[in-house]
Amino acid sequence: MQLSKILALSVWALASLVRASESEDVEDVVPEEPALDSVSAPFTVPKPRPNANSLIEALRIYLQPTNIVAPFLEQFLPEASKRWISSEAKKVVDGIEDDELLRFRGLWNIEEPTVFPGFSGDRGLVVKTPASHHAISASFKEPIETNGKTFVAQYEVKLQNGLECGGAYMKLLTADSEFTPAQFSDKTPYTIMFGPDRCGTTNKVHFIFRHKNPKTGEVEEKHLSETPQAKFDKKSNVYTLVVRPDNSFEMLINDESVKKGSLLTDFVPPVNPPKMIDDPEDVKPADWVDTAKIPDPEAKKPADWDEEAPREIIDEDGSMPEDWLVNEPKSIPDPESTKPDDWDEEEDGEFTAPTIDNPKCAEVSGCGPWTKPLKPNPDYKGKWKAPIIDNPAYKGVWAPKQIENPAYFEDKEPSNMGQIGAIGFELWTMQNGILFDNIYIGNSEKDAKAFRKETWAAKHKIESEKEKKHTPEAEKDEADMTMWQKVKSQAVKFRARMYSFAFALAEDPMAALKEDPIAAGAVGLVVIYFATTFVTLLMSTYGIFFGGSKAAAPVAGGETKKDQ
Repeated sequence: MQLSKILALSVWALASLVRASESEDVEDVVPEEPALDSVSAPFTVPKPRPNANSLIEALRIYLQPTNIVAPFLEQFLPEASKRWISSEAKKVVDGIEDDELLRFRGLWNIEEPTVFPGFSGDRGLVVKTPASHHAISASFKEPIETNGKTFVAQYEVKLQNGLECGGAYMKLLTADSEFTPAQFSDKTPYTIMFGPDRCGTTNKVHFIFRHKNPKTGEVEEKHLSETPQAKFDKKSNVYTLVVRPDNSFEMLINDESVKKGSLLTDFVPPVNPPKMIDDPEDVKPADWVDTAKIPDPEAKKPADWDEEAPREIIDEDGSMPEDWLVNEPKSIPDPESTKPDDWDEEEDGEFTAPTIDNPKCAEVSGCGPWTKPLKPNPDYKGKWKAPIIDNPAYKGVWAPKQIENPAYFEDKEPSNMGQIGAIGFELWTMQNGILFDNIYIGNSEKDAKAFRKETWAAKHKIESEKEKKHTPEAEKDEADMTMWQKVKSQAVKFRARMYSFAFALAEDPMAALKEDPIAAGAVGLVVIYFATTFVTLLMSTYGIFFGGSKAAAPVAGGETKKDQ
């Protein structure tokens, strides 16, 4: 009895003394929080409740909110749940909204990553529903101005389940005082669309901006003509877009420049229409000849031209090689082949061994009957065709005459895109688990770079190390661990599990008991042990101070109660 008490106490003491940060063999996976009940309900950020592995990570590096100030900066701290609103837009059937059909059924949640987590407590906006449309947005406190200023959009994307077909791009919505986040949809006007997209052969980082025609007022999408490729690993990747007042732009992925260009020359259709256009009323004349070459109409086939002559003829001078084996067949029955035991000649017929190449033929020029070879026919000319000559009636390539473009305009400052009032994610994706984090929308390249350094750069190192640990080459089999490493690993897991259970117990006792009955049993045993020890000590103390040394009363048979 005393030995078991000592062992139990030793395990508890070991679990309390071993530092979680010393363990390198505990899997770094954080369980995800439950998804929202529906896209229409405003979601809440669950109270942080550490579990075994998140406690271990917390002892390493915990998320520190940035001190950088920007027009819009999102790290998905607890108050973020008030900003982000899921779309409740309805599908339109025959021009009428159908109240029974939600256009965007995909769920969203704010939670920590489950794959290669970086900072402990670092949450992001996560796509929860595979093979679904998703839409969510957040309005800015004040519209962000782009006119005459450098504009920067930056955010992190973490594809926890990869991305086979779907988008992970952001939309920066055009400022509109009547904008309602709950009605955000694919029809909502946006100013810039930026971010990765992949499906089939498509693999690109979109950069699309909508440009308003100053003459007609029509808005047209301008697509970057040559896009860089996106990254599709399961670590956090940061995408940065910079648009400068001189109409230049730059795209960066993971702090490395991947594309530079001009808004005036690198987009299709171009910002400015051509000054001169083809005259739509000009028609090519009926007698216009635009065939430059023709067959010579005066040429005739020579009388001795034989179109029936074959391309090859028999070489009458050919002779059989001396080592040619005329009496040897090219193939022979396989001498090593035997009739199968279950072969039934009545049903399967007479057994015939399969044939193989005659090994004797491999050492000589050939086997079997010899025939004279073929050679090119010197009289072969093929089908006769008239030679090609210059067309004497050729007038050149016809083109309509050029006139001034009545729709011509010149916008010298397309970088002045007006005000942006909100950010939204309107996506269709086959994979869930897409996490967005650390969003910067503002006017400072310097601040955006500093934000990248203190968030993504530090996080990426942690994620990369965890990715290496989870590769087959780096995984360490438990059989190769020393006894102390095994004891330490188990102790670390036990200690963190007990702490996690304690937090859960304080928040919701019944839920904690259902979630981890084993931990509850362990705690119960510990409570019983300490209660028993306390009672034993109490009784011993009582006996010392209030008990006596009286002899036990005799009973029948001469035995005392003590003896019994």
